[in-house]
Amino acid sequence: MSREDRNKIDYMVVCVNEFAERFIMNYKDAFNYLFKYNAIKFLSENYIVEHTLSIKDAIDDIVIIAKNNGGNLI
Repeated sequence: MSREDRNKIDYMVVCVNEFAERFIMNYKDAFNYLFKYNAIKFLSENYIVEHTLSIKDAIDDIVIIAKNNGGNLI
């Protein structure tokens, strides 16, 4: 696995964990929700830009992505 791939995975894990904490849910449920509503795909496809933002901004972005794809946590 390349260093960039490992960094991307680490970043996505941090985002899922922070999302779970913000919405008071366990990590598995957070991942499943984000996967179902395409936020994981968004993070993967936009890693180059998203990882330059604060984690708060990245979480705000994936909340919007999930909501636009049918998610309803907010």
